[in-house]
Amino acid sequence: MTGSSEEMAGDHDRASATDDGHASSGAGHTDVTFGWAGLRRGFTTGVPVAIGVAGYGVAFGMLADRAGLSVAEAALMSATVLAGASQMVAVELWSDPIPVATILLATVAINLRYSIMGAALEPWFRSLSPRQAYGSLFFMADENWALTMRDLAGGSGRGAFLVGSGIALWLFWIASTVVGAVAGGAIGEPARFGLDFVLAAVFVALLVDLWEGRSNLFPWAVALAVSVTAAELLPGQWYIVVGGGAAAVAEVIRHDE
Repeated sequence: MTGSSEEMAGDHDRASATDDGHASSGAGHTDVTFGWAGLRRGFTTGVPVAIGVAGYGVAFGMLADRAGLSVAEAALMSATVLAGASQMVAVELWSDPIPVATILLATVAINLRYSIMGAALEPWFRSLSPRQAYGSLFFMADENWALTMRDLAGGSGRGAFLVGSGIALWLFWIASTVVGAVAGGAIGEPARFGLDFVLAAVFVALLVDLWEGRSNLFPWAVALAVSVTAAELLPGQWYIVVGGGAAAVAEVIRHDE
């Protein structure tokens, strides 16, 4: 019994070590460090996705121009908000006087999904300082959240990956907003160039990276069915939150069984 216990302990110690020397945390995740290597890797990984998202940024810049925002105002919104869907809704609701309460309620409803996304990062971010963790969340968007989840789930331990990929998105988002606001009149209707489909195409590509096998099929199917139904029954963007919440509940039930 003693020999078997020692062998089991040795196996456990070897299993808890990772390739880069980080020890496994009590939650079963690799301990996360926050450094330049993670930031650099996140940035280089995020650039190709940011280029795709830039098409969406051009479309936003065009809408902002039509709503009467100056180039500087549109760029400032993109620099401080970094949330494409809520920015689109905000400029679509823009009028004189500005309906502040309506815009706030609409953007809160759209961005509630970030609470679910942030909770998914908690097992890894719990080992970061509050400044590192909450500072990283400013740069969290749908696209780089998916990239970060894939990277951290793979055991990289790169806590700065979200910031690095987020900076790439942030820079391209601001630049493309300026392009759209300046050249909006010359570009014309975004749908003519397929810019309205860019974001959907980016998410389809990200789904390929997030696919881990048949185990993903059930929660994804639940999310699809519930969100499509909710889109028909609920106003605004609530279907995003409802679909994500339903998938989370389905996954919990599946694991409990």
